[in-house]
Amino acid sequence: KVDDTYSFGHDRLQEAAYNMIPPEDRYILHFKYGAALVPRSLELQDDSLLFTAASQINRGGPAALEDAEQAVVFANLNLTVGRKAMEMSDFSAAYSFFDNGISFLRKNH
Repeated sequence: KVDDTYSFGHDRLQEAAYNMIPPEDRYILHFKYGAALVPRSLELQDDSLLFTAASQINRGGPAALEDAEQAVVFANLNLTVGRKAMEMSDFSAAYSFFDNGISFLRKNH
């Protein structure tokens, strides 16, 4: 523990802890972690944290959605983050965020 944060003493410990989570449960944890980071990143106006939040949500993917309203929220989040990536000339990341955003929308949306 350093200050008020915990961290693993070695990357292998973190990897071992992560591997203890059943693979079929990991997507939902990524999704929830990302969703929890969004409000904080917006409050702090921290684009780096927002990118991390969107990336974690995308690792969870559409299978982690609880309802149709979330689909639109996270599609819009990916649109926002994709635009920010384009402003930074990171077109590969922008494409990935746009593509992930589309994946959250139902067909014929």
